[in-house]
Amino acid sequence: MSQGAPWPAPRTAGQAAEIARGATVDVGEVTTRFLLYGLLPGWFVPGLADWAMHRRTRIEDTSGTKESLIHSLMMAEVGLPIALTLRYEVNPLLLTVQLGAAAVHEATALWDVRTAEDSDREVKPLEQHIHSFLESLPFGGLVALMCLHSDQVRSLLRGGRGDPDAWRLLPRRRPLSPGYLAGIGVAIGACVLLPYGEELLRCRRAARKRKRRARAHRAALRKLKGA
Repeated sequence: MSQGAPWPAPRTAGQAAEIARGATVDVGEVTTRFLLYGLLPGWFVPGLADWAMHRRTRIEDTSGTKESLIHSLMMAEVGLPIALTLRYEVNPLLLTVQLGAAAVHEATALWDVRTAEDSDREVKPLEQHIHSFLESLPFGGLVALMCLHSDQVRSLLRGGRGDPDAWRLLPRRRPLSPGYLAGIGVAIGACVLLPYGEELLRCRRAARKRKRRARAHRAALRKLKGA
């Protein structure tokens, strides 16, 4: 995502014709727009599809609250670096956070699949294919971001030497528009927080019902033994 440079001006309607004639295209501008208006919004699609698969396989009656909490953890692992990238300059500190979050997210994804397989919930091929998108999109976005900020990657490899701001969070010199940030916030609420919050609530309710049934069963057994 473009950080230090001024926000690119919109292209004219004749851009396609210019490209066809061999005109030079600003790769940084195109990549930035892809990240902001393609990859990030598109991320919500496999997320919703995965939630639908959890619901279809009745996660509340199988792996239950444990797996749902793992899903919440993975969303936090992805959401934190995204939120920081939308608000702050890309520098060695932010790249370190992004790389660390990507590694932790991958480890948590393996834990998630193992938890599902150890339960009675069937992880069907379609859900596994959805997982491949959810795992690869963070790496794709991070690689594109690192290409846009190769100077900061080099600074990171040098340990930030010579850069007094390498290990500080710096607000973006050219902030993203309030409209864009609000739109992304609404999309996160509608496509992530609401469905996965509903999933966690459903799992908690199912767990409470099982506990009530177990208590009632134990009470009935005690009555039979006392009769």
